[in-house]
Amino acid sequence: MMIYNVTINIHESVHDQWFSWMQTKHITDVLATGKFTAARMVKVLIEEEMGGVTYSIQYTTDNKETLQKYYEEDAPRLREEGLRLFGDKMLAFRTELELISEH
Repeated sequence: MMIYNVTINIHESVHDQWFSWMQTKHITDVLATGKFTAARMVKVLIEEEMGGVTYSIQYTTDNKETLQKYYEEDAPRLREEGLRLFGDKMLAFRTELELISEH
């Protein structure tokens, strides 16, 4: 199992709008691609020197090939919407994680 992790720092001035968009639209749109089986959103509890509020959104998929298809077929369109709405008020970086074991 793979986890596609998107860590986002969002500026306080657009936080509420962004949070609502994530909860009601963006995560739903990513799941609607059919390439992920689940998603979870968690708040990062470390204060950043640059300010803002940081979240991690973790999407679960079966394998690297499916994640690659997401990158090719869906990611550009879905990322563009966030950039258009929030621009430089949103800083994101992405990490691929492979689940080794659960206890």
